[in-house]
Amino acid sequence: MSAANTDRTPFAKKRFSQNFIKDQNVARAIVAAAGLTDGDCAVEIGPGRGVLTEPLLATGAKLTCIEIDFKLADRLKEKYSDNDNIDFIVGDALKISFADLSKEKGKYLKLVSNLPYNISGPVLAKFLEERVAFSTMVLMFQKEVADRISAGPGTKDYGSLSVLTYAYTDVKRLFDIPPHLFRPVPKVTSTVLLFRVLDSPRVPVPDELLFKRVVRGGFTGRRKTLINSLTSAGFVKDEAAAALKEAGIDPKRRGETLTPEEFSRLTEAFIKVSAERPEGID
Repeated sequence: MSAANTDRTPFAKKRFSQNFIKDQNVARAIVAAAGLTDGDCAVEIGPGRGVLTEPLLATGAKLTCIEIDFKLADRLKEKYSDNDNIDFIVGDALKISFADLSKEKGKYLKLVSNLPYNISGPVLAKFLEERVAFSTMVLMFQKEVADRISAGPGTKDYGSLSVLTYAYTDVKRLFDIPPHLFRPVPKVTSTVLLFRVLDSPRVPVPDELLFKRVVRGGFTGRRKTLINSLTSAGFVKDEAAAALKEAGIDPKRRGETLTPEEFSRLTEAFIKVSAERPEGID
């Protein structure tokens, strides 16, 4: 940390879960994975000390940096004050509309980011909700989160993010990054994932909000049967039972055994059951 202070760079802040990459080869590999070309619209969340920012700008892309730490943002603004290819948003990425940003730019966004560990799950869920804004995402996660994102049915890491990611994107594991290549040194290994947003969902999604609710409901209690998990998540028990029967899914199964296709079928079954009940789904 003393070396970081010699150039008056602000210390990493624990409340922002800041861990900065210090290896230029890793930074270049992350940027290369995005396939950026001249004129593309790139977005970097949490640029920090700018180790990804420099190679991102070298691609010729128009870059928007989103940084919640105003001291780091001010430092980068000063550094790139004469560069017309970069602009900054100082604020929380979880509160920004990427769909609006894409409309403003008039192009799909290519997202490249070393995501702060403390918001990686919620921010990926947001990206999936606003996937209309993106064509490609190259994102770094804590390895155990990356394991959950890319997991398949029946595995210990399989969960709601696995299902939603599968439904809306092609995801590829690129490489791991050991802790010693960061400053400060985290206690975990990181993993870089490449997401390509699909033109249409891989499984039928007749109602996106309900699909997400059913998927998340299925994982409410990993040790619970599916009928009990759905009930715990707020579904009426007899309606959940009717939907499971309509979908041909044993209510005694556990949510982690269902494939994304089965979650899709269950969502369609809930819609059918609800249509037969004047009060709808609770």
